[in-house]
Amino acid sequence: MSDKKLQIGPQGDREIVVSREFAAPRELVFEAYTKPERLKRWLGVFDGWEFSVCEIDLRVGGAYRWVWRDGSRKTEMGVGGVFREISAPARLVCTERFDDPWYEGEGLVTVEFLEQQGKTTLRMTLRYESTAIRDAVLHSPMDTGMAASFDKLGELLAR
Repeated sequence: MSDKKLQIGPQGDREIVVSREFAAPRELVFEAYTKPERLKRWLGVFDGWEFSVCEIDLRVGGAYRWVWRDGSRKTEMGVGGVFREISAPARLVCTERFDDPWYEGEGLVTVEFLEQQGKTTLRMTLRYESTAIRDAVLHSPMDTGMAASFDKLGELLAR
């Protein structure tokens, strides 16, 4: 069963839209995105990176904290934010701020889980504080990391 591949592009003047279809019902995709024991199996775990901290307080006003470590390069990347909206299994809205910011300010992340005929399209809208920040993020290697992560999620959902 083949999934549609990752699509990334600009929307409006400050947003990036990321979408990927998975051959699974949205409840399973939502769980894989919000349960630490599942998230740690696919998000950012490639090329020597391990997901060492995955804390999620899944409620409006609750926080999340994620940290990845690359043991070979002794590098760490952390990100966190606060959930602003949760409508399981259809939608999540949260803030995003990196420990070592590679873009200015705080991002706003809206994730929608759209199911049709047993397949789910995960649609993520990333909103930034300016067009310049959005463009810098769009020209970063984010597509490589997201594609690798979502490929791994597709494999896990297929099992």
